[in-house]
Amino acid sequence: MKLDLRNYPAYSIRETAGILRLPDATVRAWVLGQPRNRESGFNGFAPVITIADKRGKHLSFVNLVELHVLSAIRNHHKVSLSKVRSALIYVGKHFNSIHPLADADFQTDGLDLFIKEFDQLLNASQHGQLAIKSVMEAHLKRIERDAKGVPIKLFPFTRRGDPDEPKFVEVDPRKAYGKPVLHGTGIPTSILAERFQAGDSMSALASDYGKPIEQIEEAIRYEPKAA
Repeated sequence: MKLDLRNYPAYSIRETAGILRLPDATVRAWVLGQPRNRESGFNGFAPVITIADKRGKHLSFVNLVELHVLSAIRNHHKVSLSKVRSALIYVGKHFNSIHPLADADFQTDGLDLFIKEFDQLLNASQHGQLAIKSVMEAHLKRIERDAKGVPIKLFPFTRRGDPDEPKFVEVDPRKAYGKPVLHGTGIPTSILAERFQAGDSMSALASDYGKPIEQIEEAIRYEPKAA
């Protein structure tokens, strides 16, 4: 039986946080939940995402896609995880899916269904609904799917979530063991950043890899240490 790299537990929590440019603690909370703390009175909460390897705490490419979409609603609208979870449970049951945020159906009528359920949880205004949909659509557009609607590539944001920013960095589980690479190549962005930090110029890197300078710049910008 052929291994489906999209569901293989290839990413640690730290790697996932780095790829999506999220705090480690945030990713950990979303995928592992947080236990109850009686001393502080914190009731705790369950995970929002079902990860590929709970015991080893490793995530798959599909999990990466889910978190990419989840970050749209959490980071831009500060909605509580309990309400996000309730809406996702509703949508997941409707589509019979354990990964509703990564499914193709979510990109079509699933998104409207999700927002409708959100409206009931949040009493959101029409303006609020439009804002949520706009942000989530911007994130969904950075997911490339095959003919069956299965996610095969993710183009993470290289800046601050600008919906119109170029797609020069991609994550493809079939390339470089799923590490972020320069789009259309198998060259990890980390290699470009290391060479730049070591003294290679942008023009030299562009010449070596046969890519325009602006693509090299974007790939290096994506790596936090180089940036």
